Amino acid sequence: MPKRKRGPIENGAGTQNGISKQHKSSNPRNETVNASEAHTQDTYIQVITGSYERVLHGFTVAIPPKRLSNPSEASPEVKVADTFLFNAHTSAIRCVAVSPSLKSPESKNKLVLASGSTDERINLYQLSTSPPSRGSKPSLPSLTGATVSENRKNRELGSLLHHASSVTALYWPQRGKLMSAAEDNTIAVTRSRDWTVLSTIKAPMPAAVGRPSGDTAAAGDTPAGVNDFAVHPSMKLMVSVGKGEKCVRLWNLMTGKKAGVLNFEKDMLQKVGEGKWGSGEGRKVVWDKEGTEFAIAFERGVAIYDLNSKPKLRIVPQPRTKIHEISYLPDLEKKVLVLSTEDGRILFYSTEANSSNDLKSSETQPAWKSLPECILLGQIGGKTDNITGRIKDFQILPLSSEDESSVDQALVVAGSSDGAVRTWCLNLEELVSSETANGTINGVNGDSAEKEKSKNEEVKSMGTLIKTYETGNRITCLTAFIMTGSADSEEDDDGASQQEEKEGSDSDSDSS
Repeated sequence: MPKRKRGPIENGAGTQNGISKQHKSSNPRNETVNASEAHTQDTYIQVITGSYERVLHGFTVAIPPKRLSNPSEASPEVKVADTFLFNAHTSAIRCVAVSPSLKSPESKNKLVLASGSTDERINLYQLSTSPPSRGSKPSLPSLTGATVSENRKNRELGSLLHHASSVTALYWPQRGKLMSAAEDNTIAVTRSRDWTVLSTIKAPMPAAVGRPSGDTAAAGDTPAGVNDFAVHPSMKLMVSVGKGEKCVRLWNLMTGKKAGVLNFEKDMLQKVGEGKWGSGEGRKVVWDKEGTEFAIAFERGVAIYDLNSKPKLRIVPQPRTKIHEISYLPDLEKKVLVLSTEDGRILFYSTEANSSNDLKSSETQPAWKSLPECILLGQIGGKTDNITGRIKDFQILPLSSEDESSVDQALVVAGSSDGAVRTWCLNLEELVSSETANGTINGVNGDSAEKEKSKNEEVKSMGTLIKTYETGNRITCLTAFIMTGSADSEEDDDGASQQEEKEGSDSDSDSS
């Protein structure tokens, strides 16, 4: 059982007696909102950031419908209001994750936020998906000048203490399960009904073969820990990458046992920017929506693998820079991989194989020998938008069209280490047109320096910046979701909690 604790919530105006929290959906990128409803009311986004200052900061972004239809217009103004500012941990926050929403009307307005830190704790919070009700309470004043709008339905649930080292990754495969990874080389599965640890997957300790560049392990110790993991959409397979290992591990979630180990070839590592002094370890890993491929992010490049664990494509951003976060663009027919960089860019790459970048491998020529580059569709931010600070994390929130048959817009929320959270409105049709226009340039395998130069010069700038909010904290992680609950709902918290436990129990029976 998690350790229960109660405490006041701090915000810019001081300390409030209410309790408020945040959350990140297991896959918040799949949260959509009907654009027809946006014609009559604002679109509210709940944003939660973690920071080096141990603070969980939550705020809402209210986007008027006219700004969605005409993002380039300066009026009406996009408004931001703080919902909570909580000193959640005793050291830096590493990751945050939000549970999927429930389908029942009694508890669909409740979500659970989990935050992991270097203090070995996982803190749990209940968040409301209901936007602030108009005219219910006046906005609270604050010393910083920011509007404060607190929600009494947000509350703290407790802490999980089953890890013995820094928590590195959190993920909700479904409402009833929370998966967490840490530097103690374990991946734990926790049941949300009673917060019991159901199983623990133990990764082996890597062999001590030299100390990689940038390693922070203590003298005499071996770098260890799970950097990241990704669960296949079927919920039967998982891949993970760890510190000090030049491989990706495959796990059978039906048995909880190792399914295989895929070692990274030396030449393949060189093609994705892992040179002589690189660690060669994967930093991030993610599956696509269909589960037909997965991407592994290294320090300065990305390798795309097919379902047979064979490398088929690579990404090396130009100019060379570090990669902080990767994610597949949801609710889009084409496969688009999005990544954020050290120099303030969010890049969009097509991972679709075509005639110009198909692999040509044979028994005598491994796949990595002819590993082509992905097509660069465009970018958000960068020097052209006067953004040069590193983007630590981002979320993509699709907006459905009026007929709900397709997704034609998306909101991109990105957090930088300088404390700024920026929101862009992206027209997804730009990605399709960019692929057609750039196919002849970027589809060629990049062997010619002249072609590479022309490719860099013709990067298309996409999206429209609609809001920048300064949090005042050095952001390490971020999550966001569209608030789709009813603003006038006043459901009983105890009754909703009982319903959530019941549905969490039902969801447990759907998985092994």
